[in-house]
Amino acid sequence: MKSCNKDFMKGVDTSMTQNTRVEAVILAAGYSSRAGSFKMELCIEGKPVIQHVIDAFTPFCDCIYVVGGYQYEKLEALLSVYSNEDPESNAKHSYGKVRLVLNEAFELGMFSSVQTGVHYVKGDRFFLTPGDYPLIQKDIIEEMLHCEEDYVIPSFDHHAGHPILLPASAKAEIEAMEKDSNLKVFLKKKKVTYVEVNDQGILYDLDTMSDYEKLRQMKETGKGDG
Repeated sequence: MKSCNKDFMKGVDTSMTQNTRVEAVILAAGYSSRAGSFKMELCIEGKPVIQHVIDAFTPFCDCIYVVGGYQYEKLEALLSVYSNEDPESNAKHSYGKVRLVLNEAFELGMFSSVQTGVHYVKGDRFFLTPGDYPLIQKDIIEEMLHCEEDYVIPSFDHHAGHPILLPASAKAEIEAMEKDSNLKVFLKKKKVTYVEVNDQGILYDLDTMSDYEKLRQMKETGKGDG
């Protein structure tokens, strides 16, 4: 396991990413079957789960692609709050920095959504995460960007979490893989660098209503960041 040198990172000029185009792909196409409800619209502190994830990336990303599939129309409504951020953007399914893209083959599984989102990426680097990680924090994203290695994954207590950060060169490789593959297969071939963070929120996703209650309580009590 390779780790990013935090002592080095503390001395990094924060302007080093200013000339780098950074984007994000957020996966939100699944059935939410285990939750028994469309989990992207479940609210934590008065805000839908998907908006928590989007808002974490907004300060750092030039474009954020949300990949929809199941109940796509609900995502359209959830993303409409971002419409006024870029009044000159008239593209359909464009909401300021946020773009909603459709995975027509979402029933094939998550990796098909990864491939759909990656297809649109134009950035030099891009983040990738499922849309049900509402405890991802802005400082974690910033810390990851200060690591100059190609493949970067946050880690809490030596457990890998989300989001992951990839180089533009990963795009073609991912698109060429079989749709029933997965990111673990892809990343096994790469030299991954882990950034150890003091934030357990990178580990928690929302699969069931029990998960939802746990995440909601963690957010409200501030336990998602330590």
